[in-house]
Amino acid sequence: MTDAFDSSTVDSELRENRDRHVTELQEFLRIPSVSADSRHHTDCRAAAKWVHDQMAACGFATETVETDGLPIVYAEWMQAPGAPTALVYGHYDVQPPDPLDEWTTPPFEPAIRDGCLYARGATDDKGQLFTHIKSVAAWLKVAGRLPVNVKFVIEGEEEVGSSNLDRFLADQKGWLACDIAVVSDTAQYGDGIPAITYGLRGILACEVTIRGPRQDLHSGVFGGAIANPANVLAQLIGSLLDDDGRIQVPGFYDDVVPLTDEERQAFAALPFDEHDFCQSLGIDAVSGETGYTTLERRWARPTCDVNGLFGGYSGEGPKTIVPATATAKITCRLVPDQDADKLTHALEQHLRERCPPGVRLEFSTYHGAPAVVCDTSSPYMAAARTAVEAGFGLPPVMIREGGSIPVVGSFKEILGADTLLLGWGRNSDNLHGPNEHFHLDDFHHGTLASAHLWAALNS
Repeated sequence: MTDAFDSSTVDSELRENRDRHVTELQEFLRIPSVSADSRHHTDCRAAAKWVHDQMAACGFATETVETDGLPIVYAEWMQAPGAPTALVYGHYDVQPPDPLDEWTTPPFEPAIRDGCLYARGATDDKGQLFTHIKSVAAWLKVAGRLPVNVKFVIEGEEEVGSSNLDRFLADQKGWLACDIAVVSDTAQYGDGIPAITYGLRGILACEVTIRGPRQDLHSGVFGGAIANPANVLAQLIGSLLDDDGRIQVPGFYDDVVPLTDEERQAFAALPFDEHDFCQSLGIDAVSGETGYTTLERRWARPTCDVNGLFGGYSGEGPKTIVPATATAKITCRLVPDQDADKLTHALEQHLRERCPPGVRLEFSTYHGAPAVVCDTSSPYMAAARTAVEAGFGLPPVMIREGGSIPVVGSFKEILGADTLLLGWGRNSDNLHGPNEHFHLDDFHHGTLASAHLWAALNS
């Protein structure tokens, strides 16, 4: 047997068992663990048990912890005294598969086509999570130990807001202590371009409803004499952005940390074709805040977006009414040092000040999370670079992403730990959409990278 920190025999073990790992992943993907649908909560518990059994079979001390919702699987291997401790986070729940008629093969019947594994959860997040389970299993089988201490926290409510996770982290703070967290719920920069994500935008989410008359009214009889909630809502939404794409909520940019010249130069050096980007989305031009590139707008500038807009009649043909209500769902993506609570209040105040008489404005808040930017010069980041290059055969590029992963902020705030965001999938893998898939080469490269990470963290 080679030295326990020599990854070469672990690599061989992983390569020799590639087909078995795919078969096991297919078993995991067959479980319809849709957390948003209470009819599937039994399936979610089945997925938690499947993960529990996998971790226990690896040789980890494993426990399934009940919450007020779906259970959290906790597992640890703490037999490397003096070595760093890594905490791997993932989730076994998945998005609803709708619309079903747009899937080529059923979402919970995993199918391999053209080198990809198609199923709901293939990339988000079962497939990416499974790379870390298989890598620690390979180390323990071949070397009998891991180079570092490793803990796993695998929850079942990520797709519905993780309402019980922060309480679990706070209650078990001592139990979960770590030097670095590892999350694989992001993506590579592009096909064949592995990446490490060092920054994420934060988020605030809210809902605005404008209420007018007690019921829909005839627009011929009452139109022009009363405020129309749909018209009012449209005017309020129109007040949120100016013609240069700047958010008009007072104070919105007060705490924004601007991009450094070095970051702007690094973004500009990444391969990006705006024409191809537009074609891939079916649009003919980009749009956004004046003075910034598309990557800068997506990764490092705040936004304000209407996610849903409804009210009045939406059936076939006309119906001449003044609707009784109109509603908009709004989210804002935030950047470092913006405060979600402060800006939610500012947004509500902006809307209320502009709401005319004759209607009532109702404002509801949902989740919020801060933006995160990690130290790219840390030894943990250096270890991640080494591991990704070993797994994928290419050095990773350093990127930010525009989405939000609230647990990253929670790890920093509650556990005092930074996070390595190591995404093995691709943005083109149809996460949350029909025909979600995971390139099998990415799955295997990600598993190798994970295995090398444990050695690199203790080099």
